[in-house]
Amino acid sequence: MVAFGRPPTAPTDETSAGRLAREAAEAAVLRAHQARPDVVALRVERVRAQVDRLCWAGIVLGLGFTMTNVQQFAAGGSEVWSLPWLAAWLLDPTVSLVLLAILRAEQVTARYRVRTGPWVRRAKWFTLAATYVMNTWASYAAGSLSGVVLHSVPPLVVFVAAEAVTDLRDKLTEAVSAAFTEARPPEPMATGVREPMPARVTGRTSAGARTSFGEYLAAAREAWMPGTVVTPKWVREVTGCSRGLSSRLAATLARQMASGGGES
Repeated sequence: MVAFGRPPTAPTDETSAGRLAREAAEAAVLRAHQARPDVVALRVERVRAQVDRLCWAGIVLGLGFTMTNVQQFAAGGSEVWSLPWLAAWLLDPTVSLVLLAILRAEQVTARYRVRTGPWVRRAKWFTLAATYVMNTWASYAAGSLSGVVLHSVPPLVVFVAAEAVTDLRDKLTEAVSAAFTEARPPEPMATGVREPMPARVTGRTSAGARTSFGEYLAAAREAWMPGTVVTPKWVREVTGCSRGLSSRLAATLARQMASGGGES
Protein backbone atom coordinates (compact mmCIF):
# COMPACT_ATOMS: atom_id res chain seq x y z
CA MET A 1 0.00 0.00 0.00
CA VAL A 2 1.29 3.44 -0.89
CA ALA A 3 1.04 6.05 1.86
CA PHE A 4 -0.13 9.58 0.99
CA GLY A 5 -0.36 8.74 -2.70
CA ARG A 6 3.44 8.67 -3.24
CA PRO A 7 4.54 6.20 -5.94
CA PRO A 8 6.96 3.52 -4.82
CA THR A 9 10.56 4.21 -5.69
CA ALA A 10 12.10 1.85 -8.21
CA PRO A 11 14.81 -0.29 -6.65
CA THR A 12 18.25 0.43 -7.96
CA ASP A 13 20.39 -2.56 -8.83
CA GLU A 14 23.58 -0.56 -9.59
CA THR A 15 26.22 -1.56 -7.09
CA SER A 16 29.23 0.50 -6.11
CA ALA A 17 31.42 -1.62 -8.34
CA GLY A 18 29.07 -1.12 -11.28
CA ARG A 19 28.96 2.63 -10.74
CA LEU A 20 32.74 2.80 -10.54
CA ALA A 21 33.04 0.73 -13.70
CA ARG A 22 30.65 3.06 -15.52
CA GLU A 23 32.52 6.15 -14.33
CA ALA A 24 35.84 4.58 -15.33
CA ALA A 25 34.51 3.87 -18.82
CA GLU A 26 33.27 7.46 -19.16
CA ALA A 27 36.63 8.79 -17.95
CA ALA A 28 38.46 6.58 -20.47
CA VAL A 29 36.33 7.93 -23.32
CA LEU A 30 36.91 11.51 -22.12
CA ARG A 31 40.68 11.00 -21.92
CA ALA A 32 40.69 9.44 -25.37
CA HIS A 33 39.01 12.51 -26.84
CA GLN A 34 41.23 14.91 -24.88
CA ALA A 35 44.35 13.16 -26.22
CA ARG A 36 43.29 13.54 -29.85
CA PRO A 37 45.80 15.69 -31.78
CA ASP A 38 43.06 17.96 -33.14
CA VAL A 39 41.74 18.68 -29.64
CA VAL A 40 45.22 19.41 -28.28
CA ALA A 41 45.98 21.67 -31.24
CA LEU A 42 42.68 23.52 -30.76
CA ARG A 43 43.56 24.24 -27.13
CA VAL A 44 46.95 25.59 -28.13
CA GLU A 45 45.31 27.76 -30.80
CA ARG A 46 42.99 29.24 -28.17
CA VAL A 47 45.92 30.01 -25.88
CA ARG A 48 47.77 31.62 -28.78
CA ALA A 49 44.75 33.82 -29.54
CA GLN A 50 44.57 34.91 -25.89
CA VAL A 51 48.30 35.69 -25.85
CA ASP A 52 47.96 37.77 -29.03
CA ARG A 53 45.03 39.77 -27.67
CA LEU A 54 46.73 40.50 -24.33
CA CYS A 55 50.04 41.47 -25.94
CA TRP A 56 48.35 43.71 -28.51
CA ALA A 57 46.31 45.40 -25.79
CA GLY A 58 49.45 46.10 -23.73
CA ILE A 59 51.38 47.39 -26.75
CA VAL A 60 48.58 49.72 -27.86
CA LEU A 61 48.04 51.07 -24.35
CA GLY A 62 51.77 51.63 -23.91
CA LEU A 63 52.04 53.52 -27.20
CA GLY A 64 48.98 55.57 -26.29
CA PHE A 65 50.63 56.57 -23.01
CA THR A 66 53.72 57.84 -24.82
CA MET A 67 51.75 59.94 -27.31
CA THR A 68 51.39 62.99 -25.06
CA ASN A 69 55.07 63.09 -24.09
CA VAL A 70 56.17 62.73 -27.71
CA GLN A 71 53.80 65.55 -28.72
CA GLN A 72 55.26 67.82 -26.05
CA PHE A 73 58.78 66.93 -27.21
CA ALA A 74 57.91 67.73 -30.84
CA ALA A 75 55.92 70.88 -30.07
CA GLY A 76 58.57 72.41 -27.85
CA GLY A 77 57.40 75.89 -26.86
CA SER A 78 54.86 76.26 -29.66
CA GLU A 79 51.61 77.99 -28.89
CA VAL A 80 48.68 75.73 -28.16
CA TRP A 81 46.49 75.09 -31.25
CA SER A 82 49.08 76.62 -33.51
CA LEU A 83 50.11 74.76 -36.67
CA PRO A 84 53.39 73.41 -35.19
CA TRP A 85 51.52 72.33 -32.05
CA LEU A 86 48.93 70.44 -34.13
CA ALA A 87 51.57 68.92 -36.41
CA ALA A 88 53.42 67.60 -33.35
CA TRP A 89 50.55 65.19 -32.72
CA LEU A 90 51.43 63.40 -35.96
CA LEU A 91 54.92 62.36 -34.87
CA ASP A 92 54.02 59.62 -32.41
CA PRO A 93 51.35 57.99 -34.65
CA THR A 94 53.86 57.99 -37.51
CA VAL A 95 56.36 55.96 -35.51
CA SER A 96 53.73 53.82 -33.78
CA LEU A 97 51.95 52.82 -37.00
CA VAL A 98 55.20 51.64 -38.57
CA LEU A 99 55.95 49.61 -35.42
CA LEU A 100 52.45 48.08 -35.39
CA ALA A 101 52.74 47.18 -39.08
CA ILE A 102 56.01 45.36 -38.41
CA LEU A 103 54.56 43.50 -35.43
CA ARG A 104 51.47 42.52 -37.42
CA ALA A 105 53.65 41.15 -40.22
CA GLU A 106 55.78 39.22 -37.73
CA GLN A 107 52.58 37.75 -36.30
CA VAL A 108 51.81 36.12 -39.66
CA THR A 109 55.37 35.07 -40.45
CA ALA A 110 55.82 33.54 -37.00
CA ARG A 111 52.61 31.58 -37.42
CA TYR A 112 53.99 29.90 -40.55
CA ARG A 113 57.56 29.84 -39.21
CA VAL A 114 58.98 32.11 -41.91
CA ARG A 115 62.08 34.06 -40.92
CA THR A 116 62.25 37.74 -41.83
CA GLY A 117 65.31 39.67 -42.95
CA PRO A 118 67.61 41.81 -40.79
CA TRP A 119 66.01 45.08 -41.89
CA VAL A 120 62.74 44.11 -40.27
CA ARG A 121 64.39 43.77 -36.86
CA ARG A 122 66.37 46.97 -37.40
CA ALA A 123 63.22 48.90 -38.26
CA LYS A 124 61.49 47.56 -35.18
CA TRP A 125 64.37 48.48 -32.90
CA PHE A 126 64.70 51.92 -34.47
CA THR A 127 61.03 52.77 -33.96
CA LEU A 128 61.15 51.52 -30.38
CA ALA A 129 64.37 53.45 -29.66
CA ALA A 130 62.92 56.60 -31.21
CA THR A 131 59.81 56.31 -29.07
CA TYR A 132 61.91 55.84 -25.94
CA VAL A 133 64.21 58.81 -26.63
CA MET A 134 61.39 61.23 -27.47
CA ASN A 135 59.39 60.07 -24.45
CA THR A 136 62.19 60.52 -21.90
CA TRP A 137 64.18 63.44 -23.35
CA ALA A 138 62.47 66.10 -21.27
CA SER A 139 62.95 64.13 -18.06
CA TYR A 140 66.66 63.59 -18.77
CA ALA A 141 67.09 67.31 -19.61
CA ALA A 142 65.34 68.33 -16.38
CA GLY A 143 67.34 65.84 -14.32
CA SER A 144 64.17 64.27 -12.92
CA LEU A 145 64.91 60.69 -11.93
CA SER A 146 61.28 59.92 -11.17
CA GLY A 147 60.27 61.32 -14.55
CA VAL A 148 62.86 59.17 -16.31
CA VAL A 149 61.56 56.06 -14.55
CA LEU A 150 57.92 56.96 -15.19
CA HIS A 151 58.40 57.65 -18.90
CA SER A 152 60.80 54.74 -19.40
CA VAL A 153 58.46 51.99 -18.23
CA PRO A 154 55.84 52.14 -21.06
CA PRO A 155 58.38 52.21 -23.96
CA LEU A 156 60.44 49.44 -22.36
CA VAL A 157 57.33 47.33 -21.80
CA VAL A 158 56.40 47.82 -25.46
CA PHE A 159 59.94 46.89 -26.50
CA VAL A 160 60.03 43.72 -24.36
CA ALA A 161 56.51 42.71 -25.41
CA ALA A 162 57.33 43.24 -29.10
CA GLU A 163 60.35 40.94 -28.79
CA ALA A 164 58.67 38.34 -26.58
CA VAL A 165 55.45 38.02 -28.55
CA THR A 166 57.34 36.88 -31.66
CA ASP A 167 59.10 34.10 -29.76
CA LEU A 168 55.86 33.14 -28.03
CA ARG A 169 54.05 32.79 -31.35
CA ASP A 170 56.92 30.69 -32.71
CA LYS A 171 56.88 28.36 -29.71
CA LEU A 172 53.09 28.07 -29.76
CA THR A 173 53.30 27.13 -33.43
CA GLU A 174 55.78 24.41 -32.50
CA ALA A 175 53.34 23.26 -29.82
CA VAL A 176 50.59 22.93 -32.43
CA SER A 177 52.90 20.89 -34.66
CA ALA A 178 53.93 18.72 -31.71
CA ALA A 179 50.27 18.08 -30.95
CA PHE A 180 49.92 16.33 -34.31
CA THR A 181 53.20 14.42 -34.18
CA GLU A 182 53.45 13.43 -30.52
CA ALA A 183 49.90 13.18 -29.23
CA ARG A 184 48.76 9.58 -28.80
CA PRO A 185 45.88 8.70 -31.11
CA PRO A 186 42.92 7.07 -29.33
CA GLU A 187 42.80 3.30 -29.50
CA PRO A 188 39.87 1.93 -31.51
CA MET A 189 36.95 1.06 -29.27
CA ALA A 190 35.48 -2.41 -29.44
CA THR A 191 32.40 -2.50 -31.68
CA GLY A 192 32.10 -6.22 -32.24
CA VAL A 193 33.29 -5.95 -35.85
CA ARG A 194 36.91 -6.38 -36.88
CA GLU A 195 37.94 -4.94 -40.19
CA PRO A 196 40.75 -6.64 -42.09
CA MET A 197 44.09 -4.83 -41.84
CA PRO A 198 47.26 -5.29 -43.85
CA ALA A 199 49.77 -7.75 -42.42
CA ARG A 200 52.54 -5.17 -42.59
CA VAL A 201 52.50 -1.41 -42.48
CA THR A 202 55.28 0.51 -44.16
CA GLY A 203 54.68 3.81 -42.31
CA ARG A 204 52.71 5.55 -45.11
CA THR A 205 49.46 4.65 -46.76
CA SER A 206 49.00 4.66 -50.50
CA ALA A 207 47.58 8.19 -50.34
CA GLY A 208 50.60 9.45 -48.39
CA ALA A 209 48.74 9.87 -45.08
CA ARG A 210 50.51 9.24 -41.80
CA THR A 211 49.92 5.74 -40.38
CA SER A 212 48.02 5.86 -37.10
CA PHE A 213 48.79 4.04 -33.88
CA GLY A 214 45.70 1.85 -34.34
CA GLU A 215 46.83 0.71 -37.78
CA TYR A 216 50.27 -0.25 -36.50
CA LEU A 217 48.65 -2.11 -33.60
CA ALA A 218 46.24 -3.95 -35.89
CA ALA A 219 49.09 -4.99 -38.20
CA ALA A 220 51.09 -6.34 -35.26
CA ARG A 221 48.04 -8.18 -33.94
CA GLU A 222 47.52 -9.84 -37.34
CA ALA A 223 51.16 -10.95 -37.42
CA TRP A 224 51.09 -12.36 -33.89
CA MET A 225 50.96 -16.15 -33.49
CA PRO A 226 50.70 -18.30 -30.36
CA GLY A 227 54.10 -18.62 -28.74
CA THR A 228 55.41 -15.34 -30.19
CA VAL A 229 57.25 -13.18 -27.68
CA VAL A 230 56.11 -9.60 -28.17
CA THR A 231 59.15 -7.32 -28.05
CA PRO A 232 59.83 -3.87 -29.52
CA LYS A 233 62.26 -5.45 -32.01
CA TRP A 234 59.63 -7.95 -33.18
CA VAL A 235 57.07 -5.14 -33.55
CA ARG A 236 59.48 -3.15 -35.70
CA GLU A 237 60.13 -6.17 -37.91
CA VAL A 238 56.46 -6.91 -38.60
CA THR A 239 55.15 -3.33 -38.87
CA GLY A 240 58.12 -1.20 -39.91
CA CYS A 241 57.32 1.40 -37.25
CA SER A 242 59.88 3.68 -35.61
CA ARG A 243 61.97 2.67 -32.61
CA GLY A 244 60.26 5.17 -30.34
CA LEU A 245 56.79 3.86 -31.23
CA SER A 246 57.69 0.16 -31.05
CA SER A 247 57.98 0.11 -27.24
CA ARG A 248 54.49 1.53 -26.80
CA LEU A 249 53.07 -0.82 -29.42
CA ALA A 250 54.71 -3.84 -27.78
CA ALA A 251 53.37 -2.91 -24.35
CA THR A 252 49.84 -2.38 -25.68
CA LEU A 253 49.85 -5.59 -27.71
CA ALA A 254 51.24 -7.65 -24.82
CA ARG A 255 48.56 -6.29 -22.54
CA GLN A 256 45.84 -7.16 -25.05
CA MET A 257 47.24 -10.66 -25.57
CA ALA A 258 47.37 -11.23 -21.80
CA SER A 259 43.73 -10.14 -21.41
CA GLY A 260 42.56 -12.32 -24.30
CA GLY A 261 42.25 -9.45 -26.81
CA GLY A 262 44.02 -11.36 -29.54
CA GLU A 263 41.51 -14.15 -29.75
CA SER A 264 39.41 -14.26 -32.87
